[in-house]
Amino acid sequence: MKPTLKPARRPAAVVTGTSSGIGRACALRLAGEGYHVFAGVRRRQHGQALVQEASRNGGQLTPVILDVTDEASIRTAAAEVADSVGDAGVAVLVNNAGIGMTWPVEAVPLADLRHIYEVNVFGQVAVTQAFLPLIRACAGRVVNVGSIGDRLSLPFGAPLVSSKWAFASITESLRMELRPWGIHVVLIEPATIQTDAVKKVKEDAERVMSKMTPADLELYGETYQAMTRKAIERASSGSDPDVVARAVLHAARKKRPRTRYVVGKDGRLLAFLAGWAPDRLFDAMRVRLFGLPKKFGAAAQPVNGVAR
Repeated sequence: MKPTLKPARRPAAVVTGTSSGIGRACALRLAGEGYHVFAGVRRRQHGQALVQEASRNGGQLTPVILDVTDEASIRTAAAEVADSVGDAGVAVLVNNAGIGMTWPVEAVPLADLRHIYEVNVFGQVAVTQAFLPLIRACAGRVVNVGSIGDRLSLPFGAPLVSSKWAFASITESLRMELRPWGIHVVLIEPATIQTDAVKKVKEDAERVMSKMTPADLELYGETYQAMTRKAIERASSGSDPDVVARAVLHAARKKRPRTRYVVGKDGRLLAFLAGWAPDRLFDAMRVRLFGLPKKFGAAAQPVNGVAR
């Protein structure tokens, strides 16, 4: 009599920030491709919606309450995953959770800037530290979802973009540090992606404007509004989030993944220009792209998408 074989355990994947957008796409893509996904969410109702969608496609997904700015939440999530996977470890950690807000550097409240770094930098490091023992157990992967902004900056984009530069630098160091254990560390660099976050751009911009002082508004109000209009226009025609999810899957599965994946609308063009265009020429192109005036006092209302 032949022994009964136990069904093979699915490799475990941990994905942060899965409530919507890129994180949601990554969680569902990995679940559909045979991973047991532990989906980090901040609200249980978001997790249940993910479970239902993943199960319709035969995927296995377990929601985990995970706030990347809360060390206790991170420790609890890591312990829950460890209890579930046992000695099998975690095959891939996808650090996706992140926030963004635009501000003129001169006007940004330092508390707001610190909060962005808490989520986009310190939170990513804290999650990675917590899960590395599980990743090391099976020589798994760390896949960090950054931004094409880690190669170039944008007007009013310093709070977000600078945090992405920091995250990219940490990713590069981590890649070399974990090499002795056969752990690949990969950076995904999305460009223009159409997500639910696009709907928040206008709301966030209005909130920023409401927090600016009268002096800040006089200096930056019109140009900030012009930039916001153009940013919404571009983001609304961006690539589907699944292009990021497919890159994450490739990075998770390939024996020798790339160190960086540039994905999304205009990504390769922007990466090329960032590396080869002279600074002043590239500055002029970015100012024109976002419809900003060349001199203070110039009308900021765009004409055919370009400031006069």
